Amino acid sequence: MKIYNTLTRSKEEFVPLKRGEVTMYSCGPTVYNYFHIGNARPFIIFDVLRRYLEYRGYKVSFVQNFTDVDDRMIKKANEEGTDIFHIADRYIKEYYTDAKGLGIKDPTHAPKATDNMNAIIEMVQKLIDKGYAYEVDGDVYFSASEFDGYGKLSGHNVEDLEAGARVSVDERKHNPVDFALWKAQKPGEPAWESPWGMGRPGWHIECSAMANRFLGETIDIHSGGQDLIFPHHENEIAQSEAVNGETFARYWMHNGFININNEKMAKSTGNFFTVRDVSERFDYKVIRFFMLSAHYRSPINFSDTMLEQAQSGLNRIYECRSNLSFLLSNAAESPLDEDLIASLAVYNQKFKDAMDDDLNTADALAAIFELVREINTVITATSGTGKQTIAEAIDLLNELTGVLGIMEEQEEEAPHDLEIEKLVNERQQARAEKNFKRADEIRDKLKEMGIELQDTPQGVKIVKKL
Repeated sequence: MKIYNTLTRSKEEFVPLKRGEVTMYSCGPTVYNYFHIGNARPFIIFDVLRRYLEYRGYKVSFVQNFTDVDDRMIKKANEEGTDIFHIADRYIKEYYTDAKGLGIKDPTHAPKATDNMNAIIEMVQKLIDKGYAYEVDGDVYFSASEFDGYGKLSGHNVEDLEAGARVSVDERKHNPVDFALWKAQKPGEPAWESPWGMGRPGWHIECSAMANRFLGETIDIHSGGQDLIFPHHENEIAQSEAVNGETFARYWMHNGFININNEKMAKSTGNFFTVRDVSERFDYKVIRFFMLSAHYRSPINFSDTMLEQAQSGLNRIYECRSNLSFLLSNAAESPLDEDLIASLAVYNQKFKDAMDDDLNTADALAAIFELVREINTVITATSGTGKQTIAEAIDLLNELTGVLGIMEEQEEEAPHDLEIEKLVNERQQARAEKNFKRADEIRDKLKEMGIELQDTPQGVKIVKKL
């Protein structure tokens, strides 16, 4: 498998530090609100990466953190007259609601910054002891000029940054590029005891400390959105490698931006949507499918039209599986058609080739659609395919879509609740009595409920649409 390493700016063969095992750290949400669709992209993309690595036989230790103390958390708590802990508890629960809907697996560890203060303070103290950090009036800053490799991820150099590029000027700093590891307490802010007085950690040190605690000094893959390359990930590298004297992360992966109707997403313009907002109009699985429809490093344009296209594409896959399941229930026992199964296996290899090429989910989806077309041509459009062969085709479809997480928890057929069953029986009776007007009315009513009826020689098939 090859992945694009932001650090080397090239595709590299992925070789984990320890044979058969992979350690991954991905930056999680700051839990002061529902997460937006821009956040959703890395959550989904790197969930798929984890799934694919597990599919290929790796044992994956995956850490995704919660940032539960920062300026936005404090502002939100003050606005609501509560504390950051109540805000965090609320929105961590809401995160899991949306994450479950999107088919995102729980990480191996999901640490909160506030639960790791000892590890954070210990790392800051080590940086001071090693001459990479200094204290000023209760604040502790990392001295970027003391770390020779600063800028290697982003391509920035210290001299340019010193000139004022992308950094704020604080005369208390030794150098304008230096960044906060620890912040002295201000009135109304939460604080923890430390050797430098009451205060709280900077954002960057939180992730370094949690990655170090749960995964060790060197990890295989660190991932996140493109917007985190600088300064967040650059600073993570500097402080982690300064304190440990070891490579922090061997492979860095970053996803591209999301545009809204061809414009940059921004709260100021109202061009901003949370996943919760979108889920009220489109199924969570449609959102996930949409995110996988483009290569993860490419920008992707978010619009209702694109989501409608994703919904249509996903329904094609669901319909294929539903057709196979229906055929399976009526098929006769017969020997496995090995030639047919061999022809379907071609698409399995195409899928793997795509995923091995820097997690190319767009081409992987194309392979799945080719598989669907082949199934529709040689199985569902013809008669006489045996039960065992159909079962093998279902297994392959489930296998590939399961890696992408686009069909998990999806009903193969619509739930046969009492209301639906009653309406279907009523329609059948109306058809038997040649009351086609009433039969059509019932069909339309079921369609409004997301239920499609398909009349087949084997009987009426009930299909749930997204």
